[in-house]
Amino acid sequence: MEQWKRQVLKPLSAIQTYALAAVSVAAALAGALVLDRYFARDVEVPFFLFAVAVTAWYGRAGAATLALVLSCMSFDYFFVQPLHTLYVSTSDLPYFIIFAAFASLVTWFSSVRRGVEEELRRARDKLQIEVAERTQQASLLNLTHDTIFVRDMNDVIGYWNRGAQELYGWSAEEAIGKVSRHLLKTVFPAPIEEIRAELLNSGRWEGELEKTRSDGTQVVVASRWSLQRDDGGRPAAILETNNDITDHKRRELEIRALNGELGKRTTELEATNKELEAFAYSISHDLRAPLRHMSGFTELLQKSTGSTLSEKSQRYVKMILESAKRMGDLIDDLLAFSRISRAEAHNALVSLEQLVQEALGEVQQETAGRNVVWTIGSLPAWRCDRSMLRLVLVNLISNAVKFTRTRARAEIEIGCQDQSKDQKTDQLVVFVRDNGVGFDMKYVNKLFGVFQRLHSPEAFEGTGIGLATVQRIVHRHGGKVWAEGQVDRGATFYFSLSKSQEFNA
Repeated sequence: MEQWKRQVLKPLSAIQTYALAAVSVAAALAGALVLDRYFARDVEVPFFLFAVAVTAWYGRAGAATLALVLSCMSFDYFFVQPLHTLYVSTSDLPYFIIFAAFASLVTWFSSVRRGVEEELRRARDKLQIEVAERTQQASLLNLTHDTIFVRDMNDVIGYWNRGAQELYGWSAEEAIGKVSRHLLKTVFPAPIEEIRAELLNSGRWEGELEKTRSDGTQVVVASRWSLQRDDGGRPAAILETNNDITDHKRRELEIRALNGELGKRTTELEATNKELEAFAYSISHDLRAPLRHMSGFTELLQKSTGSTLSEKSQRYVKMILESAKRMGDLIDDLLAFSRISRAEAHNALVSLEQLVQEALGEVQQETAGRNVVWTIGSLPAWRCDRSMLRLVLVNLISNAVKFTRTRARAEIEIGCQDQSKDQKTDQLVVFVRDNGVGFDMKYVNKLFGVFQRLHSPEAFEGTGIGLATVQRIVHRHGGKVWAEGQVDRGATFYFSLSKSQEFNA
């Protein structure tokens, strides 16, 4: 039916409209003649008016004028005395004028009515297209899980998508028509007047809001508002999108609490470390006096009664002196280790090759009479504290010399590790490798602890503070230290230095 109406109302061409005028008048004339001859008289006027109206409705103004002229001529020729002439008497002229005026009125009315209907049809088609587009847009908005709803300038909800229903619990039927801030019990971060002023000024607003679901639970959302204006530029509606950030805000609060607790514990730890360092320094100094007395009087005892003491007693005296010396070494190393934390670092460009040569000179006496093969690779200049890094190299090289003592041919290599593409460009990695006794990797975490030893003092001397000192110095240079080894197959100690890292306290 709708298609038929569209086909009938489709505009006709000029020729078709004039043909319509002729056919309409001819049909009206035929009907009037038949009725006038066999059934009734004086029915010709309504027939001709109908022909003019049909022509005006479906044709154009020119065709309607033609139909009017043809109707007047047919009426005069077939129904006005004298018949079969086009003569119009003076007494009949008013009658023709009235007929023409009435026909013109019908024509005008038909034209206006058709124009109105045409406008209505176009408006209906446009509305149908717009409704289809809006329906498609609404369907697309319902596909997203984001919360989207539209409200007017009085906050009355006019659109509520599926995402809003999933987040807040109210269906579209329950939410539409309600005031959004009342329905959701919105808590704003600022006065609503200020938020509205910003929205009207910029057309947008973003912020975090607290809202309440249908079950009474609270939700925090990241809200974005967009202002829509009508053709006159007046504010018409607000599009609001919400993203649930409740879990994110909860984690953020937990992280803040953890950071606060971590800061508190860090402060406590720093205070404890300072107390421990002060305690170690004080104890070390306090132990020196009785240790010196013990060593001194034991040596006097050995000199004065050496010839009278039995071999067993002399061994006891020797053990006392060795233990006193070992304790003195421990105190010296402990003091050196404690001083590293308090010493001021002096950053300067240092030749690492020169530092290695100085370290080799310091351990030279430990290699006297031994077959040691040294391999020294190319080392660059680097920004660091010279005295501290020299102590690192001395400790690591000294360890390599000590733990290769059991080898007939000791092999010690010092070099710089090649930097691969995936490594940081500001990192330098130096290593000291030996073919000594090595160690079991399951104990690697004990290597850099204070007083931690993997070998007995009888097999290899030492206090267990050297590697801890190395680690503390390297950490102050923004690097790290680690080791790799196998039992009886040697060990390799690595440390990295950073040129962009500031010295740490």
